[in-house]
Amino acid sequence: MVTRNDQLTALLEEHIKAGEFPSAVYLVGEQGEIVYEDALGHAAIEPYRVENKIDTIYDLASLTKPLITSLLCARRIELGELTLDSSVSHYLPEFDRTDKQMITIRELLTHTSGLPAWRPLYVLTDDQPDRAAGAIASLDLEYKPGTRVVYSDLGFIALGILLERLMHQHLADMAQREIFEPLKLRQTFFNPELALQTGIAACETGNAYEAGMSKQMGAGEYAKSRQRLIWGEVHDGNAYFLGGAAGHAGLFSTARETFLLAQQFLRESTTLLAPETCALFRENMTPGLEEARSIGWQLAATKDSTGGADLPGDGFGHNGFTGTCVWIDPHARRIFILLTNRTHAHALPFPNINAVRREFNTKAIKAADERR
Repeated sequence: MVTRNDQLTALLEEHIKAGEFPSAVYLVGEQGEIVYEDALGHAAIEPYRVENKIDTIYDLASLTKPLITSLLCARRIELGELTLDSSVSHYLPEFDRTDKQMITIRELLTHTSGLPAWRPLYVLTDDQPDRAAGAIASLDLEYKPGTRVVYSDLGFIALGILLERLMHQHLADMAQREIFEPLKLRQTFFNPELALQTGIAACETGNAYEAGMSKQMGAGEYAKSRQRLIWGEVHDGNAYFLGGAAGHAGLFSTARETFLLAQQFLRESTTLLAPETCALFRENMTPGLEEARSIGWQLAATKDSTGGADLPGDGFGHNGFTGTCVWIDPHARRIFILLTNRTHAHALPFPNINAVRREFNTKAIKAADERR
């Protein structure tokens, strides 16, 4: 029987009491089996309290990048429909510009494209989603492609649009057909139905964080900015603007179903990829740069990664802005999942929970070791 781990539960209870996040669900899995899990706190505390549960659905935020977009790209690579070193401009003519025509699929996947980290596309496009690719392509590059790692939402938004054009279908439909249905996922989706709201962890009231960033960079204000409690709809403003499903954000899931998704990146457990393809997720494609990056994932070899100091260097993981993270040890076939909703009922600035993520992963590795 799956049980909680007292040390992991106590760690997260401490941070919930400190007001860093109102809820947490964690899961530790090894060789395809869940060994520890627990749900703590309240999935919502405003406008009323909702007790948290193991099957609470979380806005996974940027976990969308590896779990959906990178997985779909890997499938296209297997089928020969994409190659890592193909020019993005071959698929997105908006990128056929002097400074961007040589940007590759690999550079988007490893955050080495030169694109800025973030811009409010809903402002830059005059509220026209079909202009998103052009708006991204028209931005000045911040560095020569391939020479730095600068984490970029915009690069993964471009990848999402690229996949949609390549496959002639929406990203959410692609994910449903190629990922959710084959894995029999029932609580994983983009754009949750309204009836599910009370089973979802609540997020920020309004988009004050993004509004502040937009103002700071001189992009202006967005007249349609959400002022309501964001609960059961994607927190990220660009993903919301793009219809709730984008290459960088929009995925909702539970810890248990996130565990099933994460297993697709391990050669021993994947059912959606050829086992040899999983080597792509462990390979450092950015040696000597600011971060160690594989396609879609950050490697644990990265200095101060949230995976903690005890993961092997080719372990890989990712964070989500709402307060989520997944880390994978491909040697021990362990998966560590921590889901929180740190943006809910908290005044700006939101707490930086990277230290919590590191400590959670360090303690989770120790707990898994002690089971043996």
